[in-house]
Amino acid sequence: MEAIPSASYSMTLRVEFPHRAGALGRILTTIGDAGGMVGAIDIVRMGQERSIRDITVNARDSEHGQRIVRAVGALPEVRVVNVSDRTFLLHLGGKIEVHSKIPVRTRDDLSMAYTPGVARVCRAIAQEPERAFNLTIKRNSVAVVTDGTAVLGLGDIGPYAAMPVMEGKAMLFKEFAGVDAFPVCLDTKDPEEIVRTVKYVAPAFGGINLEDISAPRCFEIEERLKQELDIPVFHDDQHGTAVVVLAALINALRIVGKRMEELKVVVCGVGAAGVACAKILLAAGVKNIVGCDRYGVVYRGRGDADTSRGWFAENTNPENIRGTLADAIRGADVFIGVSAPDVLTVEHIESMADEPIVFAMANPDPEIRPEIAYGHARIIATGRSDYPNQINNVLCFPGVFRGALDIRAREINEEMKLAAARAIAGVIPEESLSEDYIIPSVFDERVVPAVAGAVAEAGVESGVARRVRERSETDFSAASF
Repeated sequence: MEAIPSASYSMTLRVEFPHRAGALGRILTTIGDAGGMVGAIDIVRMGQERSIRDITVNARDSEHGQRIVRAVGALPEVRVVNVSDRTFLLHLGGKIEVHSKIPVRTRDDLSMAYTPGVARVCRAIAQEPERAFNLTIKRNSVAVVTDGTAVLGLGDIGPYAAMPVMEGKAMLFKEFAGVDAFPVCLDTKDPEEIVRTVKYVAPAFGGINLEDISAPRCFEIEERLKQELDIPVFHDDQHGTAVVVLAALINALRIVGKRMEELKVVVCGVGAAGVACAKILLAAGVKNIVGCDRYGVVYRGRGDADTSRGWFAENTNPENIRGTLADAIRGADVFIGVSAPDVLTVEHIESMADEPIVFAMANPDPEIRPEIAYGHARIIATGRSDYPNQINNVLCFPGVFRGALDIRAREINEEMKLAAARAIAGVIPEESLSEDYIIPSVFDERVVPAVAGAVAEAGVESGVARRVRERSETDFSAASF
């Protein structure tokens, strides 16, 4: 079954055609017959004999878009003047920029913001380093760090090609939570060099968001940085995914009437995201989790020591079953996919327990298309924005870092992650839950405040908040002069 056209493959066709009745209608009909979805139609120029209009069209993928253009261009007396890829246009020159918070219009402004006045602020921080949180961007800044080895569904594309994703992440930090985030794309795959580099740049930041670093190196890098830095380190591909999965599952269970302790959960994909999902589900009370990879069920004795699969082998699959995904999923209540497209079938779902829950989150193409799963699974979620129940990390990381920065947390611990998941789930009141509404929209303005508040409270209660006396911006103590 074909995918639904989406804005991810959106283009604007500038089309010239005869200025007479029915001409535009034929163009729009042709686009529809080719499977395109028409959006805006804008007049560029209208003449007595010829007209030019910009027609925005969503396609399924790049090749589909090209077919639509060819179909329009083949119409009699119609000329496709230009085709603009709207996604590429959005990225021209990058998606973020730096703005000054204060104007510099006079000598006084300059003398306070820079030399000579800035020297007094530098000396104050040198004497009391904690004041960097009040007197610099450190209080509200996060580094988005990657080596480009595990980007979205693209894999190892390197630091240059990873930049658009990291820019997008920084943009979401700012738009949703007011956090100033900066892409830091590193041209090395060596864990030791990555750790060393992040430690070198850490003084400028209040938190580190690791992104799109392949397993198993991501585990070592995160653990090392958590041990060696005194600011939060959060690998979003692991923990952000896990938090939102748990939030969605909490609400899904309210609909099907099952309890965490009773579930059998199959996690398909045992890399960074799969491990984090399993860990948070265990912390939430799930007892029976079975992991699968391309080689089948992960079990004790399979020979996966010292890898993410090794963790799965030692901490999940209590019955130590063996076999394929088909063997693992038989009788399961929940399927969580963080793997590859089209690995789940209708037959798999039909072998699950009553009212099966399917989270097919492979991006950009899920483990099973929702159109195929409808009528077989009770609840379906994906990682895509063009289907209901999008399990998207943006529901998590802006609020998590907002809460952590607000309390100047030393780390983001399990208590804070569980609190974030419960907060996301709690945004939807029980009376509003339905099969296609188990997770709030990423544009729901209640999400970030709820998550930030819950994370901050959990951080204080668990003892990771900094216990320092707050200094206001107008604290002119003798030490300042």
